[in-house]
Amino acid sequence: MLSISLSNIKNKINLKNEVLAGLTVAMTMIPESLSFAILAGLSPLIGLYGAFIMGIITAIFGGRPAMVSGGAGATVITLIALNATYGEQYLFAAVLLAGVFQIIVGIFKLGRFVRLIPQPVMYGFLNGLAIVIFMSQLEQFKIKAGDITHWIAGYSLYTMLGLTLLTIAIVYFFPKITKVIPSSLVAIFVIFLIVLGFNIDTKTVGDIASIKGELPQFKIPTIPFNLETLKIILPYSIIMGSVGLIETLLTLTLVDEITSTKGSSNKECIAQGAANVTNGFFGGMGGCAMIAQTFVNLDAGSRSRIGPAIGALTILLIILVGAPVIEKIPMAALVGVMMMVAISTFKWGFFKLITKMPKSDIIISVLVAAITVILHNLALAVFVGVIISALVFAWDNAKRIRARKSIDEKGRNVYEIYGPLFFGSTSTFLEKFEINSDSNEVVIDMKESRIVDMSAIEAINTITQKYSQQNKTVILRHLSQDCIQLLQNAKSVIEVNLEEDPTYNVMPKN
Repeated sequence: MLSISLSNIKNKINLKNEVLAGLTVAMTMIPESLSFAILAGLSPLIGLYGAFIMGIITAIFGGRPAMVSGGAGATVITLIALNATYGEQYLFAAVLLAGVFQIIVGIFKLGRFVRLIPQPVMYGFLNGLAIVIFMSQLEQFKIKAGDITHWIAGYSLYTMLGLTLLTIAIVYFFPKITKVIPSSLVAIFVIFLIVLGFNIDTKTVGDIASIKGELPQFKIPTIPFNLETLKIILPYSIIMGSVGLIETLLTLTLVDEITSTKGSSNKECIAQGAANVTNGFFGGMGGCAMIAQTFVNLDAGSRSRIGPAIGALTILLIILVGAPVIEKIPMAALVGVMMMVAISTFKWGFFKLITKMPKSDIIISVLVAAITVILHNLALAVFVGVIISALVFAWDNAKRIRARKSIDEKGRNVYEIYGPLFFGSTSTFLEKFEINSDSNEVVIDMKESRIVDMSAIEAINTITQKYSQQNKTVILRHLSQDCIQLLQNAKSVIEVNLEEDPTYNVMPKN
């Protein structure tokens, strides 16, 4: 039995691919984590600690194998003002509290609401993110002299461009030769050897910051434990936690589609929260899922927890002993890899679908992408996209409410209602009735409709009362059981024929 089990595991997991994928992920994560930490005014090591802690905890306990988490810019950007005003100890406390918030979301199973994000929003999110990833790499073509930042020029520019283009070419063409080794890792290694062998003067990882350090140490944030402190950090924590979960759950959904498997959103929320709580206690900047590194990991062949775990452990190993070597890696190689990630992330098929998609979906996709690119706020972009999609959906359904009027064998006016009855359609619904000229008994047949919300209940009450004021009776037919319960406060005679209710298949209560 044991041999069969081990054999099955071996068939499902390609250990070579997982190891190489983890190494590639680590190489691309280091400069990004350093840049985000420096951007937030933190020590570069705080960024690397965040990448390691997020990576290892979510790899082991997360709900989505093969997804990579680390010190993401989307989350640390939300804490820049807090760090600038109150210092990094408050930042660590905010990260810790954000983790608690994420754990609560997971425990109460709120992660499933990511399924409500429409496809046009996903298209806009991915396209905007691809542009942001690509544009962020251009920062490596700049140099800072004092307080002034300017583009590199001359020999430095040509060298950087040449090495970047060579990296892109290797990443693109190497898979056509063989897929045994991840093309990204091959490109980084080749560029590293070329620069080292020919002693080429170009920007390296070490030019950003030193990455040598020790194991992260446990330490409770040194802040006053009182209500005033909570008032300061709580808004930052909720924003960071929300942004982190939105980006994480969107990434999880994308990995589900790519791998044709299903992850656990609620389990991932808890793992993300636990990782951020740990970051707060061990001096990491926190983070969330990293979509670019996740795509690097998947492209390298990783499909299990091993790849992300090896990536995280590699970062720790580099911090402890490997810094002298890694600091010599040319930034051009990493820029080229990330540019290829951006190109592959962009949903090029969107342009083919433009003529087939509704205009509202096109507008939503473009708007989400624009907000992502301009504001670099992924959570806001998705939130706006979902809200607009919901309003468009409500508007479209509001126009679908119809009523067909007839007279039955008893001489009663019968209104057959078609379409959902909800806040958007109640006004049109009320206009359908001819109260003054109708018979003393009026039947409202809801077989092809459904009472959705409190506005619908109020509309039913309103029309019932209007008929009642003229001593006329309203009979409601073909209501589902949940609609009947919602209408207990309606002042009318409710007639329900469960046997003739094929739409809802309502079972009578015992």
